[in-house]
Amino acid sequence: MSKDILNILGVEVAPGKSATVTFEVAKLHTRNTLDVPIIIERSKKPGPTVLMTAGIHGDEVNGVEIVRQIIAKGINKPKIGTTICVPVINVFGFLNMDRLFPDGRDLNRVFPGSSNGSLASRVAYFVMKELVPHVDFAMDFHTGGADRFNAAQIRIVKDDAKLTELAHIFGAPFIYYSQNLNKSFRNSCRKVGVPMLLFEGGKSFNIHPTITNTGVNGAKRVLHHLGMLRGNFKVSRPKAKTIIIKDSKWLRAQYSGMFKSTVAINTHVEKGQVIGNITDPYGSFNYFVKAPNAGYIFNVNESPIIYQGDAIFHISTKLEA
Repeated sequence: MSKDILNILGVEVAPGKSATVTFEVAKLHTRNTLDVPIIIERSKKPGPTVLMTAGIHGDEVNGVEIVRQIIAKGINKPKIGTTICVPVINVFGFLNMDRLFPDGRDLNRVFPGSSNGSLASRVAYFVMKELVPHVDFAMDFHTGGADRFNAAQIRIVKDDAKLTELAHIFGAPFIYYSQNLNKSFRNSCRKVGVPMLLFEGGKSFNIHPTITNTGVNGAKRVLHHLGMLRGNFKVSRPKAKTIIIKDSKWLRAQYSGMFKSTVAINTHVEKGQVIGNITDPYGSFNYFVKAPNAGYIFNVNESPIIYQGDAIFHISTKLEA
């Protein structure tokens, strides 16, 4: 609970104060420093400390935009407690328009990190050592990789009552049960007792207004539930009931060629329904992709060119009643 002096990287932030603390990731080849800004806002009144992060993968710009809007609109200025916002954790990847760190590592696969490990590992270590110990709850914003467009969804483990409650309050169209991956940020937070909602939505190198609004509005609902949202912000109800996906499967391309989806993201389809087609450039081949089962399409590959075996649709196979 945020009631005492908060000390991050030697900077003391008292209740009722604001600060932007910078973490020096490394020096560039030119000896210029590369810093990660950490935006801290504290109320005079004690309350939870909430961490909001994005940009663990440098190409996931939509998540960065969500946290940017949360800061720009003043949503992060709490009525009670403290918010810590890190819009771009992987600043190297963000600058280079690359998912990974310059050392070729995926930051979300090296947590909790090491103080003398690889560059990515050192950043993970900083997050776990300097930020997470102060935190009561976290929201981490991601997008789909490559050209795969994710429907807005909250990913949590099954049978966690607190996370399930908060996921419903967030109000994304889908809650997707997924296991915590080894050495991921989410799993490392779980091990130290910090619950996390992981938001997925959109695709890499893309800012989608609907996905952005879903993320910002979801964060507002959670902060409101925790008593942290100031009264000048309006909290809207989700447009539809959240659908819980218990299990799913990836539908992979049977052929290489030019690909086009014929169903919109979030759509419920029936078994055998045509949901896309694969063609060749010469007009001599046209393969109709059909749904293997009834379910919701919550990820679509938007690449116009695909190869045999590429994941093209993510479809639910089992829903929670």
